[in-house]
Amino acid sequence: MGDSGASVGGRRFEGPGGTPGGLGEFFAGLVMMAVGIYLVFDHVTVHTSYWRFFGSTGTSFGLTLLPLLIGFGALFFNGRSIIGWGLTIVGLALILVGVLMNLDIYFRPTSLWTTIFMFGLIAAGLGLLAKGLRPHNPRR
Repeated sequence: MGDSGASVGGRRFEGPGGTPGGLGEFFAGLVMMAVGIYLVFDHVTVHTSYWRFFGSTGTSFGLTLLPLLIGFGALFFNGRSIIGWGLTIVGLALILVGVLMNLDIYFRPTSLWTTIFMFGLIAAGLGLLAKGLRPHNPRR
């Protein structure tokens, strides 16, 4: 009767972080953080600007597409070509990096109360999640 934890696979179930208790606090904090992060992301606008690559203006997108196209050609000629696979992977990486570097991210205008609420949810959720990981005194 003194065993307060459930047995899972012959081992006693511990709470988050391997400590007894704190499961409810952990999940409540996780939910609060998730809602706060969702609200912040929902108030962010993302769009792209003109194509710039590694700080240089006027760089053509076609130039970053060239390794991918050469890699595709090499792979269609020989599917086991190491150079073809390398150029394809480098070409895809260049395009991905180029797209990410050209994103402009703006926080849409919102009220101060909404902003405090969103970031407050994230901070409170993080605190509650961390508290759930600490050891709790078992009830006797």
